[in-house]
Amino acid sequence: MAKCAGIEPCTLVMDLEGTDGRERGEDDTAFEKQSALFALAVSDIVLINMWCHDIGREQAANKPLLKTVFQVMMRLFSPRKTTLMFVIRDKTRVGFSDVNEVYGFLTVPFLQTPLENLEPVLREDIQKIWDSVPKPQAHKETPLSEFFNVEVVALSSYEEKEEQFKEQVANLRQQFFYSIAPGGLAGDRRGVVPASGFSFSAQQIWKVIKENKDLDLPAHKVMVATVRCEEIANEKYAGFTANESWCLLEEAVQSGPVAGFGKKLNSILYTSLTEYDAEATYFDEGVRSAKRKQLEEKLLQLVLPAHHAMLGHLRSGTLEKFKEAFDKALNGGEGFSVAARNCTDAYMALFDEGYADAVVELANWDSSKVRDKLRRDIDAHVASVRAAKLSELTSSYEAKLNEALSGPVEALLDGANNDTWPSIKKLLQRETESAVSGLSDALSGFDMDEKTKEKMLTSLEDHARGVVEAKAREEAGRALIRMKDRFSTLFSHDSDSMPRVWTGKEDIRAITKTARSASLKLLSVMAAIRLDDNVDNIENTLTSALVDTKNNAAVTDRSITTFDPLASSTWEQVPPAKTLITPVQCKSLWRQFRVETEYTEANKRNNNWLPPPWAIVALIVLGFNEFMTLLRNPLYLGVIFVGFLIIKALWVQLDISGEFRNGALPGLLSLSTKFLPTVMNLLRKLAEEGQMPATN
Repeated sequence: MAKCAGIEPCTLVMDLEGTDGRERGEDDTAFEKQSALFALAVSDIVLINMWCHDIGREQAANKPLLKTVFQVMMRLFSPRKTTLMFVIRDKTRVGFSDVNEVYGFLTVPFLQTPLENLEPVLREDIQKIWDSVPKPQAHKETPLSEFFNVEVVALSSYEEKEEQFKEQVANLRQQFFYSIAPGGLAGDRRGVVPASGFSFSAQQIWKVIKENKDLDLPAHKVMVATVRCEEIANEKYAGFTANESWCLLEEAVQSGPVAGFGKKLNSILYTSLTEYDAEATYFDEGVRSAKRKQLEEKLLQLVLPAHHAMLGHLRSGTLEKFKEAFDKALNGGEGFSVAARNCTDAYMALFDEGYADAVVELANWDSSKVRDKLRRDIDAHVASVRAAKLSELTSSYEAKLNEALSGPVEALLDGANNDTWPSIKKLLQRETESAVSGLSDALSGFDMDEKTKEKMLTSLEDHARGVVEAKAREEAGRALIRMKDRFSTLFSHDSDSMPRVWTGKEDIRAITKTARSASLKLLSVMAAIRLDDNVDNIENTLTSALVDTKNNAAVTDRSITTFDPLASSTWEQVPPAKTLITPVQCKSLWRQFRVETEYTEANKRNNNWLPPPWAIVALIVLGFNEFMTLLRNPLYLGVIFVGFLIIKALWVQLDISGEFRNGALPGLLSLSTKFLPTVMNLLRKLAEEGQMPATN
């Protein structure tokens, strides 16, 4: 086997021994079939040498060889177009017609038989051989031309006509130039094995022939294509994994997004697949396409993690940019719903642009999952910010209500009267309407449904009412202190709120009754919450049960048979939820209040600074000597006067009368803690007054 020199395209020639060669040995059939089958399997053109005098002979005309070729061809699954070129050598002017020799007749010499006459005889013999060969059912009617192109050429005798022989050989050689082009010797060949797979194909064919197996050329062609295409695919896959551009791209995408990721990756993928196509182009199309598909799938599986990483960076980066833009829009005063909608649309479009830049054209990967994940993350962030903003907004208005209601409610309850709860109700209504209006305007930018909005506004109204009720309960817990303070204020001050000067002529009983009535009024106001339009008789009940002495006496006289209106845990016409102080608690508070205020009344009743007349006479008689001593020594008068001033100053500073108003023991305890600091304060002031002239 050798390569033909100077013939394009590359053409290999293989020389086999003839049918009568001595190299075959005695076994004519075995090697003849093997060589013929091998030649037929690997060749596109088979040249059969014939001596011009052998035309018409059985053995010498290669008829056994042709029978073998035709029989093998019948075992193929599909026709494989092969060119059979018969080369007639030593063409002479005299020939012999040996056609009838087959039938046992003598040969008849003839003169000057030209090639035009020999070729029909040869073709007729070939057709007879084809017709006589047993055929499978699939090829019963298949013509010879479906399997073979038959060509006949003649060469002159080299010894007799050397120059003519060389010229004819050159012409024959010329036919092999571009033999695979349309119209060439092998222009319509089928089932071609590429040159890169020829060596492997020939080895496998010869191995099958040597093992005396039937050769299935189409299956063999597929087998060769499978092996070679797989080798090429593995080479391209290995080359891709070692590709420097791919390695750098894979490394870069692990740490962050890569600009132009899809374009770069597509370029590397297409380069590998293009190289595969170039090397596998002449192999079986079905096998080539299948192996290309496998290579493509392997490459896509290899780059899939990098693509996922790229989409992950794209999603997280888009989400962070969305958060920044969303916060900036909100801080800039843009409405929440408008900002959320605009930012969402803008950054979903930005993600789509980024994905388009990262798309792998060979893959039909669905990005909807990553896109949906980004949309869910954006929606979750919007929902969390929305909840935080609404909570912040609600807390702000609740704080405003706390500030607007707590102080005024406390002040109104401290000055409890008939207008206290109407005033609190008006205050609550005014502040609630203001807060609800402000919150409603603020919520308009959140694009929420009316049901949710109404629920939030109702919650704010309930909060305002809760603030008032909580403050009322807090003040109700200090009802006793409030009652004592009111009693003390009214008892110690006149109608003009001036400190009362006790001369001994005041009607202590009337003053006490007035002060207690005012304290009872405070208790009745604090006994229940009156934010609704419901009317109750708490004040009348308390007055009749606690202040009316006649009723008290009647209850005392008929304690067994008369019902006590305060012997209950609820008020009539007042729900338990609106009750601050129960009737039983009111009765207990009033009893404690009376006990703690009786001392003040008794103290004022006995408050007379002048001693009795007999005491005055006794002082004059017994103190005559001391009086005369003071007259004889005026210095004592100065000492007594200074002592009087000091005692008077301490009396005023310590508010001794006020301290003993709540009882003797509490007054002494209070004075004991205030006495020393007050004395030190007086001495400090005297020292400062004494230093003033020196300073001037």
